[in-house]
Amino acid sequence: MKYDVEIIRSKRKTLSLEIKPDGRIVARAPLRMKDREVERFIDSKEDWIEKHLERLKSIPEAEKLTDSEINELNERGKAYIPQRVEYYASLIGVSYNKISIKPLRSKWGSCTSKGNLSFNCLLMLTPPEVIDSVVVHELCHRLEMNHSKKFYAHVLKAFPDYKRHNKWLRTNGSAIIKRIK
Repeated sequence: MKYDVEIIRSKRKTLSLEIKPDGRIVARAPLRMKDREVERFIDSKEDWIEKHLERLKSIPEAEKLTDSEINELNERGKAYIPQRVEYYASLIGVSYNKISIKPLRSKWGSCTSKGNLSFNCLLMLTPPEVIDSVVVHELCHRLEMNHSKKFYAHVLKAFPDYKRHNKWLRTNGSAIIKRIK
């Protein structure tokens, strides 16, 4: 393998590859898959890895956020995001447990099997529709704890413009996340 790759094994059925905003490469693989197969998969994605690492390098370094700016984003997020969660949860027909808002270095949101939702306070630096797209994405995990076609059907039913706003986040999100110290 040409790259240093963190390999995370779990009860999944497929392989996936991710490049974190800090440039780390993470591969997720099924528990029983042979190392050789995982390495072959990673090697086959060399062009994709190169392209995305180059794109990351081309993102201009924005000024880092101060602790007080992060605290302010956190407070704004705590005031705004739960309202959006409540609105979309009733629209989708799901319940949820706790909501936490905090600065995250690699995710925009998450949902546990117990219904605990977590959102990145840096979402407050994105357009409102992008925040809604992340809220809907996480709430739809209350229906499907995966990223299957069925999951995305729920997302698109609740938020038809999801793909456009998710694309905005994929294009601009790395520059925002790089602003955390």
